Amino acid sequence: MTQTIPTAEPFFLPGKGKNGRIGCLLIHGFTGTPKEMRWMGEYLNAGGYSCLGVRLNGHATKPEDMIRSRYQDWMLSVEDGYNILKNSSDRIFLMGLSMGGILSLLMSTRLDVEGVFAMSTPFRLPDDPRLRFIKEISLFIKYMPKNEEAPDSGWFDKKAFAEHVSYPKNPVRSIAELKGIMEEMQSALPDVKVPVFLVHSSGDDYVIKDSMQQIYDHLGTTDKEMLWVEGSGHVITREPAKELVFEYAVKFIDRVVKGS
Repeated sequence: MTQTIPTAEPFFLPGKGKNGRIGCLLIHGFTGTPKEMRWMGEYLNAGGYSCLGVRLNGHATKPEDMIRSRYQDWMLSVEDGYNILKNSSDRIFLMGLSMGGILSLLMSTRLDVEGVFAMSTPFRLPDDPRLRFIKEISLFIKYMPKNEEAPDSGWFDKKAFAEHVSYPKNPVRSIAELKGIMEEMQSALPDVKVPVFLVHSSGDDYVIKDSMQQIYDHLGTTDKEMLWVEGSGHVITREPAKELVFEYAVKFIDRVVKGS
């Protein structure tokens, strides 16, 4: 019996044609799974690009696995995906959602990549005095709800939510790791020298609203763009604005490739 949640497996879609040697490493978010990047991978692959949707350590199995994971394990998951994709690609782009965007920006300073396409990416966690003691709190409280409203309250596409796969609650110990990876990203942003395209939805109430601007302002690269979209929530790759976002991803890849 497989440990991975059905439909949440990592995926590889080999490229073809003139874009076949251009690789896209797709990185999902905190408590999420490769499934939330699957439609984006299929869209990009239809344009010929090689696409690998990586599974971050401790994700897409059971929450207890995530509690045992550390943010360095998530970084290694990205590095593993990069090394696998490198076998079929000459040029690689990192494309991440939420924490996947954090990892994309951070790992672009450690891997030889062409650019970063980051969506719904938080710059910091909301102010909460409990964060100072989150590791200690995790010894007594294993999980916290993701929000105080109905689970689908932040989704515009309710059907997509019904098919969405993620852990239903946030493992408290993992919040400490999320805080740690954010701090790593913040320190690394001035060292990001590759082109970066940032996307955020005005309907995303999960991430602090000034996150995209904060990331943009701290980036070391001068080749950087921002895009606000409407009518979608946090998991923008599964929401109504997804095709517009995917189109911009293709335009970004093509521009970077042709300009180098």
